Amino acid sequence: MEQGRLASHTEKNRYTDAKNRMIMLYLLPIAVPVITLVMVSRYLSGENLAKYDEDIPVTFEGNPKSKGQKFVLEYLDKNFTRPAQSGGEKSSIAAKRARFEENNKTRKFPSRFTPLQIGNMDGEWVRAKKADPDKRILYIHGGGNTVGSALSHRAITSKLAELTGASVCAINYRLMPENSRKAGIEDCRQAYKWILDNGPEGPATVKKLAVAGDSAGGNLTLSLINWVRDNSLRPADAVVALSPMTDSTGSSPSMRANVESDIMLKPLVAPLLKLPRPVLLLGIWKSTSFAPSAPEISPIYADLSNLPPILIQASSAEMLYDDARRYTVKARRAGTDVQLQTWSHMCHVWQAFEQHLKEANDALKEIAKFLKAKGF
Repeated sequence: MEQGRLASHTEKNRYTDAKNRMIMLYLLPIAVPVITLVMVSRYLSGENLAKYDEDIPVTFEGNPKSKGQKFVLEYLDKNFTRPAQSGGEKSSIAAKRARFEENNKTRKFPSRFTPLQIGNMDGEWVRAKKADPDKRILYIHGGGNTVGSALSHRAITSKLAELTGASVCAINYRLMPENSRKAGIEDCRQAYKWILDNGPEGPATVKKLAVAGDSAGGNLTLSLINWVRDNSLRPADAVVALSPMTDSTGSSPSMRANVESDIMLKPLVAPLLKLPRPVLLLGIWKSTSFAPSAPEISPIYADLSNLPPILIQASSAEMLYDDARRYTVKARRAGTDVQLQTWSHMCHVWQAFEQHLKEANDALKEIAKFLKAKGF
């Protein structure tokens, strides 16, 4: 009997040892990378931003059935959806950049455009009649950090110049992929320091300064004002961010909820959202050399106290809608003066379609009202 028990116990030990060896040989090599991936993903994700979700009502109702809206939808389908579906030459960076600038190459604007040079970076001064050289707006264009220019955004910069009487400095910061993400950030910082002491008529100290940008330019704008504060530079008197990306980790609920209604960003972002989140975060890290939650590319993760007055505009139909709402809530809780204005049924950065949309003109007038209240 005793020998039988010992034999049974020995057999169980052999089975246990064999099982452990199987785990070591087959499961451990899988488990270690998975656990590592999960831990890295948590590090790259940053804090949970869900605590900044608040139900903020839409400020203005847009008209989804207007002639202007029909034109915009057809334009977006032609220039964003179809090229992305066709692939090949039409979806290349060069083709996208050309489409961004196409409409403004021949369009006549009431403003004057004067080339400028800031170190190795160029751009243009945008000035309406009787422009004040000492009241300046640094404008940082959008385009996903890969496309866009001062030329592509003249519809916005020219209107801002007309409505405010300020001199608008539109810069061409370095774009990806031929340059690093950090290069574009550094260009914006260089432009900010330059505009403090240089106007459209030569060296002169600025009297009133605003920083404005749309989409990726809105991201750069909000990142820039954190850097200005942290480096004790003269702060801007006002800040404007149009449809800004504030969270490069893509955690905002509207990133997925508004995929179908955001015709402009869907072709670019929708394929990325199909990736497992850890893979997406690692991809962003690799392509930008920043953790996705780093304040340099995700300004919502920064300390948002002691910032200048900010106006944010966004559409409830766009994927970055909750980026704007969450940033507003966090900044307000930190004591910063933030106004959030939202429109329904509008596309991403609809302000660029001021020739066709009443809502675009209304939004630009709201920006002018905000800036005038700050001394412009």
